[in-house]
Amino acid sequence: MKVILADYSGFCFGVEKAINTTFGELEKKQKDQNIYSLGPLIHNNQVVKNLEEKGIEVIENIEDLSEGSIIIRSHGVSEKIYEELENKGLNIIDATCPFVRRIQNIVKNYYGKGYTIAIIGNSCHPEVIGINGWCNNQAIIINKEEDIHKVPSVDKLCIVVQTTMAVEQYNTISEKLENYAKEVVKFNTICLATKERQNAAKHLATKVDAMVVIGGQHSSNTQKLVSICKKIKPNDTFHVETIKDLPINTFKKYETIGVTAGASTPRWIISEAIETIRNI
Repeated sequence: MKVILADYSGFCFGVEKAINTTFGELEKKQKDQNIYSLGPLIHNNQVVKNLEEKGIEVIENIEDLSEGSIIIRSHGVSEKIYEELENKGLNIIDATCPFVRRIQNIVKNYYGKGYTIAIIGNSCHPEVIGINGWCNNQAIIINKEEDIHKVPSVDKLCIVVQTTMAVEQYNTISEKLENYAKEVVKFNTICLATKERQNAAKHLATKVDAMVVIGGQHSSNTQKLVSICKKIKPNDTFHVETIKDLPINTFKKYETIGVTAGASTPRWIISEAIETIRNI
């Protein structure tokens, strides 16, 4: 069986930065030092479990913390959380993805200029929650085209987009949003790695019998890859987290299988999946 790996797959720059930053802190960690991650560092259960075993404790709120170091994950957090961490005197290790940081700065800047902020993205995703926290949680958040009718007419509108959104989705929604304001500025803040990953997956899906998308079930960019591949291979696209999820018997009917992976998927999981498929 022939297995082809997409040109762009696995850790993106932002995730790799967060992982490297965290392992750097672990190397410096003193015996009695506590290091926390505010939420899972990345959307990959295997990586998070590995970090926990090495001494990174995942917490969901900072109310009870009074000492130690805390890692701001790649998704970023609100401006208010930074203030609370500083007030507590905690050591902040900022692993926010630079592309996410750029969106936060845009939002803060234009909100200060009196613009209404529109974020194209998933309102429940930590990245979007964090970005909204840089405009006093006043952003209009639109995840799909059907939500646009809820947007009120405003004088000035600033449009940004979650870094992992599908490009086509951004183009469609942002174009329609322009009708809801007299003055519009918009920023395509989908990161380069996401665009390259989506284009590579789309291209590969047209050349193989089936597609395997490797990534966490809660990973936004992985879900987008699944959606893109299913448009081309509706019945032959498989989303898996690890080799345990591979439908081995189903794969026996294919001659060529394409593989891509989300931005939070480590190389060892991708290699393990490819090797397993090749041995069918």
